[in-house]
Amino acid sequence: MKKKNSPLQILKTFANPHPHRDYEIEHIAPEFTSVCPQTGQPDFGTIRLLYIPDKLCVELKSYKMYLQSFRNRGIFYEDVTNVLLDDLVQRLKPRHMTIISEWTPRGGLRSIIRCEYRPAKP
Repeated sequence: MKKKNSPLQILKTFANPHPHRDYEIEHIAPEFTSVCPQTGQPDFGTIRLLYIPDKLCVELKSYKMYLQSFRNRGIFYEDVTNVLLDDLVQRLKPRHMTIISEWTPRGGLRSIIRCEYRPAKP
């Protein structure tokens, strides 16, 4: 089910060249921006995507464009991190995935949010 305002269609994939092996992919986006829904001020953070692919890997240019789609979106840190995880799991269907968002300090506080996906064992 596609979420409202989720630009899921932006994300492109390619076939995992080594689907027989578990290996971890890590992508770090140090210039993520969104907007605080309370103040309207910009939020700046680093998004870390770590996953073990199954059949698909994310294509990096489309991933960058997907992340940029949050630039003017009013969304809390916790929601950003969970939306990213939900969208990427839906699109890639990985064996395992973790999203970590690390936010630039504001008002003397620094926030780090972690979300994890582990598929149910049969």
